[in-house]
Amino acid sequence: MTSDAPTPSVPGHRMLRLVEVMETLRRECPWDSTQTHESLAKFLIQESYETLETIEDGDYPQLREELGDVLLQVVFHSAIGAERPEGDPARFTVDDVADAIIDKMTRRHPHVFGGQDVSGTDEVWSNWEAIKAAERAEKAKANGGTGETSVLDGVPFAQPAVLLAYELQKRAVRNGFPADLVGDDGSEGGELFAAVAAERDQGRDAETDLRLAARRFDTRVRAAEEAARAEGHEPRELTDEQWRAYWSKTGE
Repeated sequence: MTSDAPTPSVPGHRMLRLVEVMETLRRECPWDSTQTHESLAKFLIQESYETLETIEDGDYPQLREELGDVLLQVVFHSAIGAERPEGDPARFTVDDVADAIIDKMTRRHPHVFGGQDVSGTDEVWSNWEAIKAAERAEKAKANGGTGETSVLDGVPFAQPAVLLAYELQKRAVRNGFPADLVGDDGSEGGELFAAVAAERDQGRDAETDLRLAARRFDTRVRAAEEAARAEGHEPRELTDEQWRAYWSKTGE
């Protein structure tokens, strides 16, 4: 007996169509065809932040579209990389990108793909850091170095400062650096660096928490402005005392 039910689509099958669309745009669109890795860099950052904001807002129906915008950037860069001539070390395709992350994830999860036993999350993280250290050493040797690396190698300084502080602290402590040595060094930014450490010690993400605090501040200021306008006052003309009064009301 045969069934007329449609065969379920294989997950990821639409990626092929996306690659085709991108290749067409590179050939036929005056704007898309002239873009470079450098000209697209700002869009990768912008789309990532828009995705983050959607998650923070809990707007999950919109998340699909925002993730699509991020995926487009990956496919766009891959299309540009594929246009380089064969043999160019800077050439790569979307399949090369996929292979790279597949290899990395399987290599760094031996407890899933390699039959290694782990006792829990802490051991997973410990193995992860050890595998990354070995990878960095191997890469350093391949580039003509001695293979000696720092536990902080690979932490990008281009990220937001709070997240940078968090990542540096986390990486150092996970690799044996004494947690009590992470603190205020007495110079500019030292107190902020120590505050990030205090959040991390509580198992919290300082970047996320600071963004939440910023959102609470934004919401409360707007509420105070709305309360002032409801009573016929222009917020920009409020005295300090009036601001404090409306601010107090928003916290009730």
